[in-house]
Amino acid sequence: MSIISYALKGNLKRFNNELKKIAKKEQRSSLGLKFNFLNCFRLIGCGYSDYLNYQLYKKTKKEVLEYASIKDQDRFYEIVSPAKYKTFFTIKTNFLKNFQDYVGRDFFDNGSIQELKSFLKKHEFFMIKPYDGLGGSGVEKIYAKDITNVLAFYDKLKKEHLFLEEYVVQHPEMNKLCDKSVNTIRIMTFGYNGKSEILFAALRVGNGSASVDNFHRGGMASLVDISTGKVMGKAFNKNLEYFDKHPVSNIKFDGFQIPNWDKVKKMVLEAALVNENIHVVGWDVAITKGGATFIEGNRRPGFDIVQVLSKRGRKDIIRHCLNIINENEHTNYKI
Repeated sequence: MSIISYALKGNLKRFNNELKKIAKKEQRSSLGLKFNFLNCFRLIGCGYSDYLNYQLYKKTKKEVLEYASIKDQDRFYEIVSPAKYKTFFTIKTNFLKNFQDYVGRDFFDNGSIQELKSFLKKHEFFMIKPYDGLGGSGVEKIYAKDITNVLAFYDKLKKEHLFLEEYVVQHPEMNKLCDKSVNTIRIMTFGYNGKSEILFAALRVGNGSASVDNFHRGGMASLVDISTGKVMGKAFNKNLEYFDKHPVSNIKFDGFQIPNWDKVKKMVLEAALVNENIHVVGWDVAITKGGATFIEGNRRPGFDIVQVLSKRGRKDIIRHCLNIINENEHTNYKI
């Protein structure tokens, strides 16, 4: 997708309506905001949603230039997460196999119908997922008792390229936040030359109606202090609605302690070095009673949640990683 088509992707009518609301609230003209959007597009190639989500209309030129655009991210990931190695992560069953030491879950992947029956007999409920879906699309919780025709279900899995995965039982404290979804921690790591570090961490919580916690499926997110594992500040969703407490459980976000944080850090820092060709990974980590487990690993973790939660552009993350590579490989990568 070209940068121009990306910028124009989305609902123009909705964008104009949002600009009218912002103009009224900020006491600015809608036309002035449209020109401001065009200038931001000229500077970083932002799209409609970027302009709104990052509130670029409130930013100075210097601040706008610090935002990592889709174009910037594409160039960055070509360097730190080359596409030729992507199936190690993007095919979800590959990920489960490659990181089985950290996952430890049962799953049904393109087996025989007898193996499917065995899986259904073993698990009262489980998750159904596409092999290479994004943003939680197509992920649902299924009960074995609701499958009345196993053969038809087997054919559906084959035809729609789906697999089944054992349901993660999350830590009781995480369950208190929202018991309708497995609430995960998105942790971005950088692994290079035998060393690894955590770049960013955020709590993701379901809204109480969806079976997943993804930001793009109505979930909420809030910053996590990397050193302590405590949630910092309010949570908010894709529509930039802020929440002091979870709207269903009433659990306060700020100060919430994520259990087993030391084990979580140890796990992601080790896993970051498993594939030496993929340097930046966005891990989705579920907290269990005994420690933690991976839901998945993303070879190209998006910067949207990172920059929205940080309330600033995060090109500093890109520069940090590239500086280390440049020093070691005598390259001159710049973004």
